[in-house]
Amino acid sequence: MDALMESIGEVNDVFWTYLVIPLLVILGLYFTVRTAGVQFRMLPQMIRDLRSKPERAQDGKKAVSSFQAFSISAAARVGTGNVAGVAIAIAVGGPGAVFWMWLMAIVVSSLAFAESTLAQLFKVRDRSGYRGGPAYYMQYGLNARWLGVIFAVVIIFTFGFSFNMVQAHSIADVVSHSVTTATGAAEAEGWLAPVVGLLLVALVGAVVFGGVRRIAHVAQLTVPFMALIYLLVGLVVVGMNLEKVPEVFADIVGSAFGFEQVGGAAVGTAIMQGIRRGLFSNEAGMGSAPNAGASAAVSHPAKQGLAQTFGVYFDTLIVCSITAFIILVSDPVYGEEVGASLTQSALEANLGAWAVHLLTVIVFLLAFTSVLGNTFYGEANLRFLTGDDRVVPLFRLAVLGVLFLGAVSSLEVVWSLADVTMGVMAVVNLLAVAPLGALVVRLLKDYQQQRRNGLDPVFTRDTMSDVRGIQCWENDPERTAEKV
Repeated sequence: MDALMESIGEVNDVFWTYLVIPLLVILGLYFTVRTAGVQFRMLPQMIRDLRSKPERAQDGKKAVSSFQAFSISAAARVGTGNVAGVAIAIAVGGPGAVFWMWLMAIVVSSLAFAESTLAQLFKVRDRSGYRGGPAYYMQYGLNARWLGVIFAVVIIFTFGFSFNMVQAHSIADVVSHSVTTATGAAEAEGWLAPVVGLLLVALVGAVVFGGVRRIAHVAQLTVPFMALIYLLVGLVVVGMNLEKVPEVFADIVGSAFGFEQVGGAAVGTAIMQGIRRGLFSNEAGMGSAPNAGASAAVSHPAKQGLAQTFGVYFDTLIVCSITAFIILVSDPVYGEEVGASLTQSALEANLGAWAVHLLTVIVFLLAFTSVLGNTFYGEANLRFLTGDDRVVPLFRLAVLGVLFLGAVSSLEVVWSLADVTMGVMAVVNLLAVAPLGALVVRLLKDYQQQRRNGLDPVFTRDTMSDVRGIQCWENDPERTAEKV
């Protein structure tokens, strides 16, 4: 097993260094330039567009709103990557990994706008509203269903299986740490992880078998609540250590460029860990968030593109940063702990043993909603492959089995598998987004022009009559641009 993990790690390093990271950087900079820095100049509009009201779906109920779609993607984004992933990046890559995590989030947030806007443009209808994502814009935008099939298969394995294993493992990890803190035992009993896995299976099953509306409802209620509590706890820790904040910033920048080596981490390791763990957390350019973005009933594709761009900032620049500062102001000993337990130890050092148990609850909620979002992504792409809703319950059962396996597996195994599938998925998605970039720019210009005219932007496919493959966005006399 050790030899296998070492081989996977070597392949991952080569794959990410020479293909994934260059593609992310080049296309992130390309869309930043082509959109005139949409991720910087339209931040207020990102927040305003989250208030858009949804239309009625074919079954007579309300379709998924812009905020609900944002919450589904945030549920997948704001997960253990924000707690365990950041901790791993710092433990392995040193404080410098945080700098590269920030930088990449800013650059690739333009990709988040592009991919979610395209997902809206090429979405399709279903009974509960809409569905779409990269597989759909590959089929209808590029006329390359074969590429969509490849992507759909990869995302099903990445989110339905690999990432859900990571979430389950992180839950089992924090529960074990909480139990050992409470009992004073050196390590948790062997039966604890399987029991945690079974409980997680039961809870997730109760939600995912309720369909997309139940997933959206749980995400809408849970994500803002859990994020707020975590941010408040983090701000308390930072406030208790304000005098260390300048030193932490110096460590982050110094370690990022090799001016000082912290924990023995080289610059290359800091860059690699920061980008990998940052991408796992914010998912920009990976092609996952567009699956949630496509489900929203909005009046213009660019609206949901902006909403998903804000999701990257919320995830990395806010939530991930809080984790980084919780750890770094606590003077961590590098190499002793990795994963969520490192964050727990930092909280315990500042707030006492009760904070360990609080973080256990927070991580459980983070991971639980991430599993819901991940499962939604898998289902949307399974429907693309088969067009048959009867296979969805079988997929949900498979996800429940994988959750149990993740709870009882080792940290190295689950994160190595996630790195492999995540990298492949990002490459396939980016190869599709690049040739469709001109459509993104046209949609943004149309949105901005209507805004300049004082209108709430509305899009119909007649606006881009030369573009084939648009399945929705028909002319509707009742849906016209109104003054705002």
